[in-house]
This record gives sequence, structure tokens and C-alpha cells, in this order.
Amino acid sequence: MEILSRDTLPLGGFAGITEHRLVTDSRIFGARKKAETFEGLGNMVYLADARYLPQGSSGMHPHSEIDVISIIIEGRVSHEGSLEHGKDLAAGEVQVQRAGGEGFSHNEINPDKQQNRMLQVWALPEKAGQPAGYKTYKPSLNGTTRIYGGGSDRGATFDSGTLMDIAHVKAGEQLKLDKAHLIYIISGTAQAVSGHVTKQIQEGDLIRGDNLALTSTEALHLLIVSQNN
Repeated sequence: MEILSRDTLPLGGFAGITEHRLVTDSRIFGARKKAETFEGLGNMVYLADARYLPQGSSGMHPHSEIDVISIIIEGRVSHEGSLEHGKDLAAGEVQVQRAGGEGFSHNEINPDKQQNRMLQVWALPEKAGQPAGYKTYKPSLNGTTRIYGGGSDRGATFDSGTLMDIAHVKAGEQLKLDKAHLIYIISGTAQAVSGHVTKQIQEGDLIRGDNLALTSTEALHLLIVSQNN
């Protein structure tokens, strides 16, 4: 079990955003990868915990052959771009944009006079040249909700062998994960056990491991990344 704490990393950012980058995969960052960050898992190649400044924005910019997953944690986001222009998202909602070969441009805006918080995750598509696409989700506040991955026959999520789930675990409950995972603690605290190793984990911790058991000491909000068997 490896743990990377957000608060040990330098604060960076661009435009109207400040962020901690926890995953910068060598497949896309190459020599620009920060040594202190984790590699991804499966096709997941990037994870940043970001705050938009009051009425800040990312600025309009393009993407090609990448899937962009935006998880709204606090505040609101107004979405502009070539896919679903004018969509508004609130805390608890998730936006997934597939660039494919067609590509898309977007600008994410904080419309409010206080900071918001959002996770930004990238995944490489398994097939090149796909059409651009857009999906949104409102994960359940009890249990686990799939937001990315699975077979193309699912329809509800973009197809990928890399899976992403949002999980909410009540205080005192246990979550068992029996294969390799990357788990990001969006909020809450827990005890993590893998084999004979026990660690206390909290908001901002990114855990890499397998055969993990998490017992929440405060209600947990998690991003879980894994791969299809």
C-alpha cells in the first residue's frame, strides 16, 4: 500500500485555477512528469484536486484523443464549449467529455464569488478516432456509482477497460476492494488495511494498493479507479 498526500505537494495552477497534481503519467507528461506524483492506473493518466478562484475559469482550450472527467465537489461550474454549451453543474455532479478523434473545446467557469472545488481526471481512450461525446451523472449519496468505463454495450458510460466509480461510505462502515486500485479520499477519514499493514487515511490522500479494506471513521467520499478483470 502506497499513500501520496495532497498536502505534501506543491500548489500549482494556471489561468483562474489553483491545483495539486497527484497523478501525472509518463505516457503523456514524459520528461515533464513530476517525480513526486504517482503514475496512473490502466488508461487513467492524470488527477488534480483543483480550486477555481472566485469567478475564475480555465479559459477556452481544445482536447483530442483524451477523456476528461470533472467531479464537482464544492460550489458550481458553468460549462462552455463545443459539447453541451451552457450546461451548469453543482456539487455532487460529474461531467465526462470524450474528445476522440473529432476533438472538443471547452471552458469551465466558476460563476460564484467564492472558490469552488473540482477533481479533474484524464483517461486515454482505448480506440483512436472515436466521435466526441458528453455525459453527466449525479452519483448516489449511498453506495457506489459507475461514472466511467465498462463495455461499449453498457451505453450509460463511455466504454473503457479502466473503471471509475464514486463511492459514499457511511461512518463505521467497511469497504473491501479485492484487486489493484487507485483510491482518492475526496473527504472523510478511515483506517486502511492491506495484509499486515494498517494506515490512517484522510481527505487528500491517494492510495495505491490491492486487497484493501477501508473502515470509515468519518463518512467517506471516494474516487475509485480500477481495471476490468
